[in-house]
Amino acid sequence: MSLSLRPLVFFSVLCAVTALAACNRSPGHGEHARSSDSYYVDIQQVPVRAQAAAAQPGASTGTWQSQCGRNENGHRNADNVVVQPGLPGGAHHTHDYVGNVSTDAFSTDQSLAAAGTTCRAGDRSTYYWPVLRLTDEPGGDAHTVGGGVDGNHGRIVQPDSVLIQLRGNPMSNVVAAPRFLRAITGNPVAVSQDGEHTEHVQWTCSGARDRVTKRYPRCAEGQQVIRVFDFPSCWDGKATDSTLHRGHLVFPTAGACPIGTFPVPQLHIEVAYSIPADAGYAIDSFPEEGRDPITDHAMAIGVMPEPLMAQAVACINGGRHC
Repeated sequence: MSLSLRPLVFFSVLCAVTALAACNRSPGHGEHARSSDSYYVDIQQVPVRAQAAAAQPGASTGTWQSQCGRNENGHRNADNVVVQPGLPGGAHHTHDYVGNVSTDAFSTDQSLAAAGTTCRAGDRSTYYWPVLRLTDEPGGDAHTVGGGVDGNHGRIVQPDSVLIQLRGNPMSNVVAAPRFLRAITGNPVAVSQDGEHTEHVQWTCSGARDRVTKRYPRCAEGQQVIRVFDFPSCWDGKATDSTLHRGHLVFPTAGACPIGTFPVPQLHIEVAYSIPADAGYAIDSFPEEGRDPITDHAMAIGVMPEPLMAQAVACINGGRHC
């Protein structure tokens, strides 16, 4: 397939995910398209968020943390094995990875299970999201697919830290997630799809965690910019993937999983960066999406060995923090 057709293929797939009339318009011309001047917001101008509802009796209140580093090994590519397996460069933007060191467009369950990992305790899962760049500084990939070739200019910033955490359910215990479960949060084509699937990806600052936004935050001097990704956690009990990559794993409503689904540990990721005050910065995106912050997203394939997943479930259901 030619490079010129790849964004159309991906756009068609993501349009089918939401089945919205907005997908009948040309990419990049949705009602939510904005100028880059509106991409940033002073975090102190963001309202304090409402407190989360209290956990109910029987809730699983523990957490399990997987120590996977912050991509010190520089594992990056413009592939997307969850949405576009077998299509190198199909993402048209560059992803940062932690966990499985082999992940690319051609990864399979078998190759992931056999590969090395940056995570401790043998967690071979792959976790990835678009890189973040300082847009006023030159990057080293100006002539590379996923970088400058696709309009993603600037110097890639390595995260200061990455939190990979599994959380419980506020209504009940959780059950083990199956190995090789695919998961996605956010929407790489959110501009073209009028902001759909963006409610579980947020931005904040390390000194203002009670304020979250969908825009790039301007943080006080010395504070970190933090991306927050919350994944769906209600599994259909049958599949590790679905045609459109969302139907087999959905979000709870008011903490409760829909009838016919089962609560599994919720993947929660936080990625922190040191960004100079007033510096221009942006995540990578499809060219049509204009590097808008609402297109932020993350994906994962769970490759925890079953005994390790059982330990995580016991920890979470037991109310411990492991």
